[in-house]
Amino acid sequence: MKIQMKGMTAIVCGSTSGIGKATATVLASAGANVILFARNEQKLQETVKQLPKVETEQTHRCLVADFDRPEAVSKAITTELDRNEPVHILVNNTGGPAPGRAIDATAVDYIKAFNRHLVVNQVLAQLLVPRMIKAGYGRIINIVSYSAKTPIPGLGVSNSVRGAVASWAKTLAGELAPHGITVNNVLPGLTETERLSGLIQNRAKEAGTTPEEIAEQMKATIPARRFARPEETAEAVAFLASPSAGYINGVNLPVDGGLTPCL
Repeated sequence: MKIQMKGMTAIVCGSTSGIGKATATVLASAGANVILFARNEQKLQETVKQLPKVETEQTHRCLVADFDRPEAVSKAITTELDRNEPVHILVNNTGGPAPGRAIDATAVDYIKAFNRHLVVNQVLAQLLVPRMIKAGYGRIINIVSYSAKTPIPGLGVSNSVRGAVASWAKTLAGELAPHGITVNNVLPGLTETERLSGLIQNRAKEAGTTPEEIAEQMKATIPARRFARPEETAEAVAFLASPSAGYINGVNLPVDGGLTPCL
């Protein structure tokens, strides 16, 4: 099945690396106009130049804001997007909280995580849903984590905020369905990203072993016996963003090689 997104506009958050960048590339390859949204302007400009253009009228650009500051995200949308510009697809994605036990995290750690993930998601939804309604097409896809289904040891703050985002999305899915807007979560498993590399380095240091040994141990827990490529998650996002997924709403879709132990 070939996904066609000619004439659609997608905002992809956290799109200068990893799953976010892969998602932006896949959507652009399907013909969508892509607006990259992240905090590093230099990386954004570099990534924009790398996005494919398969339609003559296709355009790509970027928005800059720090997702630790919801008010900055709101300002970037309201000042840099034309008032009547349609937005059809929103991909919420940003870097996860630092690892550590839940009991050791401070209140500031939790507040920062909830701002970066849940609050910013809400800000973006409130600003962009009216545009989706006007366009007659809407897809909100949240890149969460398989920890939304089963908490991961050593990621206390992340587990907490991921579960909150999943519940928020499920609630929103019911509210927006009458408008033809779907809201779904993609739950990546262990994926070849900078974040996974950092986690492996930390675990190796704690265990007094090599990163290679830790990586092999982690792969052994996955039925597929390998890490995911970012592009594999991006393809799942693109499907949910497409017209073909119009009756899929309010789901948590693991892309994890079978790692999640629960239904």
